[in-house]
Amino acid sequence: MILADSLVKTFAGKAAVDHVSFEVRQGEVLGFLGPNGAGKSTTMRMIAGCLEPDGGRALVAGFDSAMQRRLAQTQLGYLPEGAPAYPAMTARSFVRFCLRARGFSGADLDTACERALDRANLGEAAHKAIGTLSKGYKRRAALAAAIAHDPPVLILDEPTDGLDPNQKDGVRALITAMAPDKAIIISTHLLDEVEAICTRAIIIADGRILADDTPAALAARSPDGDIRSAFRALTSMSGEAISSRPRRRAP
Repeated sequence: MILADSLVKTFAGKAAVDHVSFEVRQGEVLGFLGPNGAGKSTTMRMIAGCLEPDGGRALVAGFDSAMQRRLAQTQLGYLPEGAPAYPAMTARSFVRFCLRARGFSGADLDTACERALDRANLGEAAHKAIGTLSKGYKRRAALAAAIAHDPPVLILDEPTDGLDPNQKDGVRALITAMAPDKAIIISTHLLDEVEAICTRAIIIADGRILADDTPAALAARSPDGDIRSAFRALTSMSGEAISSRPRRRAP
């Protein structure tokens, strides 16, 4: 459902993403991990068709994200970093706006909107202007818009950022419930979240993939069996050590 094939993106002469390759199949929840500036958001933006790669390609449900952008994006729900939304709109009107942009109308629009608001647990916040909401509710409004059209592919950049513990648990439960029918990428700095909901995890640093395995297998790389220790060990490698590792290409 998702294919990244040797993706490359350079800014000011520096490779932010350096020949990154992987695939995500239906039923998988991929945790995309790395320190700040590792290339996570840039990679996801290329897959989502918001940024054109300098090399390689990204496919969503078989459609090229750059060459067939509109077709690819019909198959995709994308929650970008910062969860941008129109502050003057209410959460409900924003979700309805996004659904209309995707061709929904009438009863189908009403049903899809209310279902998304309910799944994101907006409650009474759905009636309030987004600009007046807390960071957590703004995030949930943007999440509702991303899932409203029930796409087969989801790319969620920090989906639980700004949420309180109960809200985090709710979003994690929602992702788990949606997972069997979708291919999902989530970027997160919360390693307990990866262990809780991800079937697989990729660790990236300096624009290159360092590891691609199950959370349990990654944790087992550390002497203490802790995924946090494994993450620290991998991402603390020197640039020279990272550059010596073989590049993994998508099948």
